[in-house]
Amino acid sequence: MMSFKVKIVVLIFVAFLSFKGKCQETSSSSLKWVELQKGLWFDEVNAPEKSILNDSKLFILKADPLFCSFSAHSVTDDSKPARTAAVWANDYKLNVVVNAGMFNLANHRTNKGYLQINKRFNNARLNKSYNVMMAMNPRNRMDSAMVITDMSCRDWTLLKKRYTTLCQGMRMIDGHGVPLSWDKRPGQSCSMVVGATDVSGNIYFAFTRSPYTHQQMIGFLKQLIPTIRTTVYLEGGPEASLYIQTKDTVISKIGSYVSKTYAHDKNDHFWDLPNVIGIGSR
Repeated sequence: MMSFKVKIVVLIFVAFLSFKGKCQETSSSSLKWVELQKGLWFDEVNAPEKSILNDSKLFILKADPLFCSFSAHSVTDDSKPARTAAVWANDYKLNVVVNAGMFNLANHRTNKGYLQINKRFNNARLNKSYNVMMAMNPRNRMDSAMVITDMSCRDWTLLKKRYTTLCQGMRMIDGHGVPLSWDKRPGQSCSMVVGATDVSGNIYFAFTRSPYTHQQMIGFLKQLIPTIRTTVYLEGGPEASLYIQTKDTVISKIGSYVSKTYAHDKNDHFWDLPNVIGIGSR
């Protein structure tokens, strides 16, 4: 039978491990997560720098693939018109809807990067300037429900063998967590939404209504999520959308500003999207 002193030592040791675990969990990030449902959390924080417009806040959603399912949806897959993030969510009973990436403005249908949903192709051609592949719907349930991978670090065709849904996008932070120089439109600032993963395989979607440059956003994410890895640009301006609906919460995040082309903060509604990524319960 355990003595009183031994019991005290054991209790202290257990308490120490618990405290240490909590310290590791909180010290890895300045974010204070609020749980929406099992495996889904969010936080809204002040950006490290003030923007020229709006509230200068960043909204960050975190999803654990152990408890969440991920899917892509497209007008070329269901043969219905483009619709808002909220309508996509209701049509497919999704808890979260976000842009699947920028789309071709000539036809308002096809993704600018490769997009395959099961056996249907929205865009069957790889974009040579895009270096991120998002993979969903694993063939084997033992695989992660979603991965965001750096195509320069990993052969994307291996993902094609393991996942039925693949969506390509522009890289902002590489697979080693190294920030990239955003030289395509270096001076452009806009509302934006991006996707990312971390060393543990969690999935993030980060949104800002206030306009920032892409380089600023990269810096913010590195500061707020030190373990961040491959990060993908999903959309900017008034098309940037993030819609969340859970049992007792509805959150709508709507973009607006794009320098030179849509330089104001007046947009007050979701725009129709042809292609989206959704999150549900696994």
